[in-house]
Amino acid sequence: MFENHFYNESTRRMVSVFGSIFNDMEVVKKDSAGKVLQKIKVPLGYAPRSKVLARLGEQTSDPKIALKLPRLSFEISSMEYDANARVSKHKNYTKVITGDTLQLNKLGAPAVYKVGFELNLLASTQDEALQLLEQILPMFQPEYTVTIKDIPSMNITTDTPIILESVTMNDDYEGDLVTRRAIIYTLSFSTRIRYYRGIGKSKQILQTEVDYSENVDPTTHKFETQKIVGTTTSDGAGGFMGDMESMSWGELDGGGGGGGGRGGGRGRK
Repeated sequence: MFENHFYNESTRRMVSVFGSIFNDMEVVKKDSAGKVLQKIKVPLGYAPRSKVLARLGEQTSDPKIALKLPRLSFEISSMEYDANARVSKHKNYTKVITGDTLQLNKLGAPAVYKVGFELNLLASTQDEALQLLEQILPMFQPEYTVTIKDIPSMNITTDTPIILESVTMNDDYEGDLVTRRAIIYTLSFSTRIRYYRGIGKSKQILQTEVDYSENVDPTTHKFETQKIVGTTTSDGAGGFMGDMESMSWGELDGGGGGGGGRGGGRGRK
């Protein structure tokens, strides 16, 4: 069952897309007159909130290497199979192999999983935290749709909504004078990831034959055969040219045309 290794990077691709949405956020510091004193680009990292808080609580004698706020962190928080988004097992994706006129790349239907993300906004002041929050909330009403290249080599893309489910706030204001304050807003999101199997091969059908016969043995009483022979273009672009050849009852076994009949078909790859 698992003898053929494959890795489509589906989870990694979704993590990259989710993080890129929040990658260029800034907070602004102003004086009492409203003049901009400083613009701070907020760093973003994939990390659990507990690890960021532990790093924040570390004491260091060098302020240059101390963890600075504000900052953003995110992580995958849940993953479960989505039965409501199940795709029919009979659905297949195909793509012509350039330069190969006899084979196609073939991919089966994906398994769809509902994946949860948590985005943490960490700031030392309420104003900085609210600046970040108010830049994000208008973009999700409640979803923001992105286009995911599920399988780039097969040109399979999906418009995937990222849904904002909830917002919670935590203010760690209690503690001694040495403890650094951290205001945290946690935004919970949900989206879907489609997991495909490895890409396989499928031969093209180049010839079909259909036999027409009376309601008896078609091997001895057929009165017409239709044959279609197809060829693909030399560059593998999937072009098709067909020639049909019809043979009547009399040509096959010297008999006359019959009444009601039936047909049987066969294809050749």
